[in-house]
Amino acid sequence: MDKKSLRIVYMGTPDFAVEPLRHLVEGGYNVVGCVTMPDKEAGRGHKIQFSPVKEYALSQNIPLLQPVRLKSEEFLSELKALNADLQIVVAFRMLPQVVWDMPRLGTFNLHASLLPQYRGAAPINWAVINGEKETGVTTFFLTHEIDTGKIILQEKIAIGENECVGDIHDKLMNIGSNLVTQTVDQILNEKVVATEQKEHYESEADLKPAPKIFKETCKIDWTRSCADLHNFVRGLSPYPAAWGVLKSEEKGELVTKILETDKLIKSHNHPVGTIIADKKSLMVAVADGFLQIKSLQLPSKKRITAEEFLRGFKEIESYHFE
Repeated sequence: MDKKSLRIVYMGTPDFAVEPLRHLVEGGYNVVGCVTMPDKEAGRGHKIQFSPVKEYALSQNIPLLQPVRLKSEEFLSELKALNADLQIVVAFRMLPQVVWDMPRLGTFNLHASLLPQYRGAAPINWAVINGEKETGVTTFFLTHEIDTGKIILQEKIAIGENECVGDIHDKLMNIGSNLVTQTVDQILNEKVVATEQKEHYESEADLKPAPKIFKETCKIDWTRSCADLHNFVRGLSPYPAAWGVLKSEEKGELVTKILETDKLIKSHNHPVGTIIADKKSLMVAVADGFLQIKSLQLPSKKRITAEEFLRGFKEIESYHFE
């Protein structure tokens, strides 16, 4: 069997999943169907929004399935009718066994971490938040417990000191696309040597999780160190974004997203959260120095630089971060 006759069903939803799909299609692989999330309403006008994977699949005339329930008889019947030899999952939902066990060559997933580290929904975010110096992508066969199957291939990249999640996301998306096609080729040529994840660690206590991120997860704790805060901000930038409460006894409170920072480790006597500003520089006192805010976003406003913010916010030093 060659790549033109291998029947592939692809499952994914966001932008991260589009590039691997594009690589497969443009590489001449036989993608016979795509599975993505149901359409949803978005914005004030409740306009129907397609997932990025759906938009690409429609542009390539690839048959689409958008199940609400992955165990429904209707979906399982439609999926089985596609007669897939192999299923590929990139940034999709957790699959029941009846789905991932359906194709004769199995189902593999592309995960945006170096498994077994950072299993979970937000691996890129947590790697940056935790100050990791490297991360990567992994392909692995699906099994019962999420992100625990046998590892097929991995590729590493370095994480720069000032790179944010958006930067790392795009890098991993590109190298992940190549890793998906390499994995398909190994499966086609019967050259896969998959390894158990337990061979990559000594104890479960050594593993770092990557749980889903909620709004409260993103609230800044100003008592933490400069380095931790800088990592926290870039680990959530540009989305969903770290946020803090800008407070004035006279003016009230503003929930403010912090999108880009730098750190200045320096002793001082200011209370944590004190704002130090001039015409161009906006700094917040923290335990071991100052966190310089380089760009931010006020409620219902666009992202702006600190200099732009200071031009329009004359009373900044009457505020502090709480």
